[in-house]
Amino acid sequence: MEPERNEVYERIPWETLDEKKPDRQWMMLAVAGAIVLGSLAYAWTSTRADPSPATTAVTLAPTSTVAVASEPAAPPVAVTSPPAQAPVLTAEADLYAVHPERALDRATAHAEWFVAEYLTIDGSEESQATLSALLPTGVPMPVAAEGSRVFVEWVRAIGVEEVGELTYRVTVLARSLAAPAGGDYVRQPPLRLEVDVSVAGAGPQVMMPPTIGPASAGEAHQIQMTEVPEDIAAAALQGSGGTEVVGGVHAADGAWQVIVMAPGADGVGRPVTIPVPAG
Repeated sequence: MEPERNEVYERIPWETLDEKKPDRQWMMLAVAGAIVLGSLAYAWTSTRADPSPATTAVTLAPTSTVAVASEPAAPPVAVTSPPAQAPVLTAEADLYAVHPERALDRATAHAEWFVAEYLTIDGSEESQATLSALLPTGVPMPVAAEGSRVFVEWVRAIGVEEVGELTYRVTVLARSLAAPAGGDYVRQPPLRLEVDVSVAGAGPQVMMPPTIGPASAGEAHQIQMTEVPEDIAAAALQGSGGTEVVGGVHAADGAWQVIVMAPGADGVGRPVTIPVPAG
């Protein structure tokens, strides 16, 4: 082993040391430049790849751009209940208002009922109580001979006239059969009665006793009958079982309305019309 040698220098050779060491100043400048370039490159690529969602540039013209803000979140919708409505108040007059057609129908039906009860005589307490309720207060009941009876065959209203506010004059035709005590029923001549009925109250009311008079059938229609050809007459008799041809009416299309006497199920021969189509 060689003995350690201690070399002694009169001065330090700085020139030799400086040549071996790199230039620190240039290294620092290079590192700083690289950092700056890297930062710029990162910022440029980030801006191109992922634009900020906060604003978007919309080009309207070559010389101007408008920044459009992204749509903000919709505010919460407040649900409010509708204001309470005041109750609808109906006037008392409206509560009692009646449609004109309905009022007319009520008056007509009440008048027909009244006439049927007014003419009926059967001696029953029920009939007496019903008629008493229908007649105006203070008007006396009909008076009939002991044991007599009246049966109403039919009643029909043929006209209604308004004579006051919700008051109607109803014209009614009626026919009845009457029988004296122990006798048979005999058909009575038809009657024409006029009854004033008010529907202004809670229910229809007869205002006065009826006016009564004979019912008139009016003037009869005149048929312009012509003689019926034999083949048409034969067809009419054969189709009806009639016994006699009275005449006929020839229509413009060639058809006939032939009037013949034909017996009914009760054995009574009555005039009937037999249509015979054009041949």
